[in-house]
Amino acid sequence: MSRARTRAYRDGVMAETLATVLFRLKGYRILATRYRSPVGEIDLIATKGARLAFVEVKRRKTYGEAAFAVTAKQKRRIVRAAQYWLASHQNAAGRDIAFDVVLCAPWSLPRHIKNAFAL
Repeated sequence: MSRARTRAYRDGVMAETLATVLFRLKGYRILATRYRSPVGEIDLIATKGARLAFVEVKRRKTYGEAAFAVTAKQKRRIVRAAQYWLASHQNAAGRDIAFDVVLCAPWSLPRHIKNAFAL
């Protein structure tokens, strides 16, 4: 793996760790991190009360670049992975499903965007 690719991977893992800490501080219970399914990956799955959040974490040089990096194709992949997770976790039925995004930029606190896109 190239040096740039290794750094990007490390930065991404750090952003996901920061998002996990942010969600815990907000009172969420973390159900899964880096969940992988045959149809896609979800960075973070968390719950708070009746709310079940499937979270995509993006880290770029600026918040704007991070927001722009969540493409329509990625949204579809996340929704499919969430449906796969829900099918295998029957106890999640009846919860309010949400798709959130956490934007990360260097030397800045992460930004949590609730209900960033719909199912």
